[in-house]
Amino acid sequence: MRLSLLCTVVAAGLLAACQPVRPPAPAAAPVASAPIGAPAAVPADDNLNAVLWVQRSAEYRAATAQTYRAAIDRLDVALKQADWDALVPEERGNAAKGLKPAVILDIDETVLDNSPYQARLVRDGTEYSDPSWDAWVEERQAKAVPGVVEFARAANARGITLIYISNRAVHLKDATLANLRSAGLPVADESVFLGLGTVVADCEQDGSEKDCRRQLAGRKYRVLMQFGDQLGDFVRIYDNSPAGRQALADRYDGWFGERWWMLPNPTYGSWEPALFDNDWTQSRDARRAAKRAALEVAQ
Repeated sequence: MRLSLLCTVVAAGLLAACQPVRPPAPAAAPVASAPIGAPAAVPADDNLNAVLWVQRSAEYRAATAQTYRAAIDRLDVALKQADWDALVPEERGNAAKGLKPAVILDIDETVLDNSPYQARLVRDGTEYSDPSWDAWVEERQAKAVPGVVEFARAANARGITLIYISNRAVHLKDATLANLRSAGLPVADESVFLGLGTVVADCEQDGSEKDCRRQLAGRKYRVLMQFGDQLGDFVRIYDNSPAGRQALADRYDGWFGERWWMLPNPTYGSWEPALFDNDWTQSRDARRAAKRAALEVAQ
């Protein structure tokens, strides 16, 4: 899932949802050509191992597949319980009982794997930017996260609607829906894509938070499950600090593996800016220093 820089304009400093909003990255300094026969100078990148783990490790595929496989096993239980609901009470503005069943899924790193885009950033020594992200989305090349297609088909076969709540901006709707379909994901119609910028009556969206869009889905559907790779995919984060995030996760600990299903994503997330006071205006070196300072080192 990915936030847009537009979110920063709407709510500066509040980065508690999916992909952290980032300012335009400065142009990468050109790397001088190495003499023939000498190793090329490759700058270090914090995301190298994380992206490689997603792309090349058997462990990543096993983790995502087992998550979706376990969720399939819980679908019938959720369907049979009329009061089962995966929205927190403050986001459920109407009775869920009797509504059509649905599942809410984040898109990026939950349904679609964007690691090739992350790999480009590592290769080029750059950081996320809106133009490069939009260009990647328009390519419509993202593959399905392992296990999600099997889950989606199982849900669809049970008459469960899949709702995609994403921080991809609404102007990327057509490319996103085309990519979902090509990856094998059921798309009932255009209304199931609730991107960043979706207008929700009687609810004011705060930055990139998804609570208004979850409320919108809840007005029509009983939400059986939610899937995401960020805490903000499930509930609004008011305090995006390590302590605030952990308190929220602890509060809903019993929901994970039942109503909420978390996918692994080591490449980005709102956990990262929580370590440097959500201040993306700091230099890359300053942000790295804050992250290093947050390490728990064995004595």
